[in-house]
Amino acid sequence: MGTPEFAVASLDALLGAGCNVVGVVTMPDKPVGRHHDTLQASAVKQYAVEHGLPVLQPEKLRDEEFLSALRQWNADLQVVVAFRMLPEVVWDMPRLGTFNLHAALLPQYRGAAPINWAIINGETETGVTTFFLDHDIDTGRIILQERCPIAETDNAETIHDRLMEMGARAVVETVQRIADGRADSVAQETLVGDASLKPAPKIFRETCQIRWQELGAKQAYDFVRGLSPYPAAWATLCTADGHEAQLKVFRASFRRAATDVPAGTLHTDGKATLEVALRDGWLSLQEVQLAGKKRMPVEEFLRGAKLQNAHLA
Repeated sequence: MGTPEFAVASLDALLGAGCNVVGVVTMPDKPVGRHHDTLQASAVKQYAVEHGLPVLQPEKLRDEEFLSALRQWNADLQVVVAFRMLPEVVWDMPRLGTFNLHAALLPQYRGAAPINWAIINGETETGVTTFFLDHDIDTGRIILQERCPIAETDNAETIHDRLMEMGARAVVETVQRIADGRADSVAQETLVGDASLKPAPKIFRETCQIRWQELGAKQAYDFVRGLSPYPAAWATLCTADGHEAQLKVFRASFRRAATDVPAGTLHTDGKATLEVALRDGWLSLQEVQLAGKKRMPVEEFLRGAKLQNAHLA
């Protein structure tokens, strides 16, 4: 069960390992285009169709027609990767249960956006976890974990791709352990200790706004890379003539230094450097996108920008 490209890697790994995949469950086709008159299949569906796998696309997971079709597959085990929260009637159906792949080291970063939040929070390590589903989100007994370092140059895309491949291997290993009766699982409560749990809630547009007054230079840098390339951190560019426009930031660097100007103040040489003041240093913007324009290196952006007395809010 899954929808995006992240789940395709696990499905491909299961087939490559010789597992008997009896069917695939994914989201209904999504309307796309200017008039929403074209339906686009999920990445998982496209892969499944190409490989001749049966596909179910329920609107509602408690729908009796869907449940009946799922029962007819008579699966021994269900694997969930980047899908929706399942009702008990679904996850309790197979005789060996249902397990989920999560892109974090549970119990930390439970939620919809674990990769983004781990980077935003400046973590130096993340990983993948497989766990049995139960009644609450991301709280089931852990079967397997693999760790992955986060370099200071990584962003959400590079970590996503790394965990996608790592997760695919973890899914195959978990299936093999369960099939062989070796799936010793551990309650998440035993791993918490004295550490406070960090959540990974769904990210919305307002989540992505860079709040210059609240962040230090390193925090702003982590915020940008944790949201790059999608959905992308943004700020409001305010020019001297009162015009405002959204500016997305995809790539940046930072330096710590004493500043005596308000956070959000812009400093530029007009050619290759565009820096934003923060309370303890500067964020150097390297790749940006102004609303209505294409994504571009800051050098190209500066060639057409009028930034005298402008600032970011």
